[in-house]
Amino acid sequence: MPSKHIYLIRHGQTDYNLKGIIQGSRVDTDLNQTGQEQAEKFFNAYAHIPFDKVYTSLLKRTHQSVARFLQKNIPHEKYEGLNEISWGEQDGMATNLEMRDYYNYVSKEWASGNLDLKIGGGESPNQVAERQKPVINLILSRSDEKNILICMHGRAMRILLCQLLEKSLSEMDNFEHSNLCLYLLEYANGNIKILKANDTAHLVD
Repeated sequence: MPSKHIYLIRHGQTDYNLKGIIQGSRVDTDLNQTGQEQAEKFFNAYAHIPFDKVYTSLLKRTHQSVARFLQKNIPHEKYEGLNEISWGEQDGMATNLEMRDYYNYVSKEWASGNLDLKIGGGESPNQVAERQKPVINLILSRSDEKNILICMHGRAMRILLCQLLEKSLSEMDNFEHSNLCLYLLEYANGNIKILKANDTAHLVD
């Protein structure tokens, strides 16, 4: 079976990223100037790839990150399943010491296997994984798509990578990420391997 290459990127920087404001699925922010420049640099580095499809979440920061590719009339599909995790009552709030301590507690609980734990009104990792599964299955089933670009969000990306690589969600923090980083994956014979991880070489001037 011919291989499929998956270019998985996180969206570019937003002012909420810069200011440390919690930005989950309930927060629909725009890229800031730096984020727009990151998107342009990624496009310049990968415009030569013949993408068959672009996949994004429903949130506009992902659409803006791949806007130059969409201008080339590459088919585009948007899925709620690719949205960021919902941080519930903390979405849109500026972080403080108490919230950072609680986030560290939640992260440790997730790493220990308590994957049903969620911040009040938000989502657990298991819930995010469940809404991702139909999108993953759809993408992997499309054997005619040889090169695809997926733009999504930090925590959701970590969960997606665990699922693609058949790892426990408790290992998700092993997948580091930064704004407009690239994970390049190869899918062949039912297996997925990482060719590039958290790559930002395209952002270097």
